[in-house]
Amino acid sequence: MNDEARPPYRARRLSLLRAVWYRTRTEARDDAEAGRSITMPTQTATPPLQQVLRRLALALLVLAATTLIVYADHDGYRDSADGSLDLLDAAYYATVTLSTTGYGDITPVSDAARLTNILIITPLRVVFLIILVGTTLEVLTERTRQQVRIHRWRARIRDHVVVVGYGTKGRHAVETLVGQGVAKERIVVVDAQRKAADLAGDDGLVSVTGDATRSETLLKAEAQNASRVIVAPQRDDTAALVTLTARQLNRRATIVAAAREDENVPLLKQSGADTVITSSSSAGRLLGVSMVSPSVARILEDLMTLGSGLDLTERPVAADEVGRAPRDCADLVVAAVRDGKLLDYADPRLTSLRAGDRVITVSRAVPALES
Repeated sequence: MNDEARPPYRARRLSLLRAVWYRTRTEARDDAEAGRSITMPTQTATPPLQQVLRRLALALLVLAATTLIVYADHDGYRDSADGSLDLLDAAYYATVTLSTTGYGDITPVSDAARLTNILIITPLRVVFLIILVGTTLEVLTERTRQQVRIHRWRARIRDHVVVVGYGTKGRHAVETLVGQGVAKERIVVVDAQRKAADLAGDDGLVSVTGDATRSETLLKAEAQNASRVIVAPQRDDTAALVTLTARQLNRRATIVAAAREDENVPLLKQSGADTVITSSSSAGRLLGVSMVSPSVARILEDLMTLGSGLDLTERPVAADEVGRAPRDCADLVVAAVRDGKLLDYADPRLTSLRAGDRVITVSRAVPALES
């Protein structure tokens, strides 16, 4: 069968896949190491300047304590310059001793002074050096700590959500998931841009920087063990190839993809997407409804925005709702999912709710508790 005889969506699929294949084979990688990196969520930490000032204060405190200890027993020390030891000499001795310089011009001569050096000054010297090199040690151990966190994360993560693309669509998808009770620890973001991946890390999410059309990138996100995958890149051709790759790695995951144009919906579904959301046509329909009935448009916008007035949610049927008609429930039941089939409220098969049903309801949003 030649190209002219093929259905339009199949011809588009072949052309899109050829274009993406050519792009992924010829495009240069600006930062190969960043493309293979995993960014763990940013942890709340003390600002660097505050850490430096705190360690400087501790070092000065140790120095001052050592000076007072030496001066308290100044008769037990000998200064080769003038034979006496004043407060300045004590500070000088504390400084050169704690820094392990040790010029030898001031020395402990009494038994008490030498015992003090053994039991007190030496431990203070160790503490002083630890404070000074603490920042260096922290830098050296940070990479190991990060690798341990990644290893532990890989061992634990299962049945999570992978979000490909952290642009406007991806960020709002994550906000909705978190609003519906999905923990941030169960969400992994994949984006080709380092800035977007870092932003996801700042938002408390694990992120992977790399091209999601490549299997190795999705494997780093543990897509093979995910229960849901959201595909929200900027281009429809990229979305198609990401969907193909994700479906190849994971046959059981639910894949939801975003498309800019209606004509690409069959392509994405054929690539393995369970649901495809068309952003341009959805926005156009909402614009049309707004012109005809602004009130309906406001209600639709309210329903699509979690936590703002009315919420459209899906939940298991409650025990006290089993056997009751949908209209008798406290929440407004608009549909139910039974045996994998969606039944709206007017369906004659939905005369009463059964155990195991999942109901789609409209309910008043619960206000967030003030911190």
